[in-house]
Amino acid sequence: MPAAELIRAAGVVLLRQAGDTREVLIVHRPRYNDWTLPKGKLKPGEHPIVAAIRECDEETGFQVVLGARLPSLNYPVDGIPKRVDFWTARINDDEGFSPGSEVDDIRWLPADQARQTLTHDSEADIVERAVSLPETSPLILLRHAAAVKRSDFRGKNDAERPLSGLGRSQAKALVPILDAYGITDIHSSEAARCYNTVRKTAKHLGTGVQREPSFSEEGFDDRPERTARRMQRLLLDPAPLVICSHRPVLPTLIDITADVLGRACLSSDSWDVPLGAGAERWDPKMPPGGFIVLQRSFVSGSPPSLVSIERHLITG
Repeated sequence: MPAAELIRAAGVVLLRQAGDTREVLIVHRPRYNDWTLPKGKLKPGEHPIVAAIRECDEETGFQVVLGARLPSLNYPVDGIPKRVDFWTARINDDEGFSPGSEVDDIRWLPADQARQTLTHDSEADIVERAVSLPETSPLILLRHAAAVKRSDFRGKNDAERPLSGLGRSQAKALVPILDAYGITDIHSSEAARCYNTVRKTAKHLGTGVQREPSFSEEGFDDRPERTARRMQRLLLDPAPLVICSHRPVLPTLIDITADVLGRACLSSDSWDVPLGAGAERWDPKMPPGGFIVLQRSFVSGSPPSLVSIERHLITG
């Protein structure tokens, strides 16, 4: 379906723990006189991840960190199909709620009450799914942004080949997207095109970039077993992290990920996620700037498990 024929929106199920009770934030819209989840339409050219964060901030005053991917809602609006993408979310900061014409009231409710209060049954189903999921930590596998073509590069060392103009735009666009997941650790191939893909994000987050020789093309070709071992260790690291590498290396990184976490996840293969579902989510073929988000659950004494997986593109 052409993008012009689809209304895109994004939102969150914002959760907090109040003692032994898990609470959900819902909002009241005076225009429709309904109780709903924080959500709204994408601005032109806006990524749905960024839109979900922005809409929650604008409607509730809460700045949030995204968690597991949830089912999308699909329904017509005046005969035009609309899709709303949802994520679980937790509070990162509270700027304070200001009632307005779009949202005039917000409520924190226990999950059961939230489901009963929501006007739309489909959103109640989303909440039911969200509260059933464990807390997660993301691991993002990122292919470096667009680089200058090998045939146009005049240097002798391919590892020094820089990003193209499009690649620099993609790197800039990645900053709010990666920030939305609460990333704290960034790992990158030593190649300039990988390092410069995540350098702006690292500066924004106030963290460094850990250079990983085994995730470079040369390091992988020399010792693929070292690449596999390093990936296994990072999968067991509960920190929210990004790994930026190359097209030839990503199939191995994804295979190791599937071996450690398992390919099955708590999200249904029928859920509508960006760039496909089921086996397509594990496809190692990604365009420059493409990435896969894996939300992992860590339970003491057990290996991590996969809660959700989603794919995205960055067009710049």
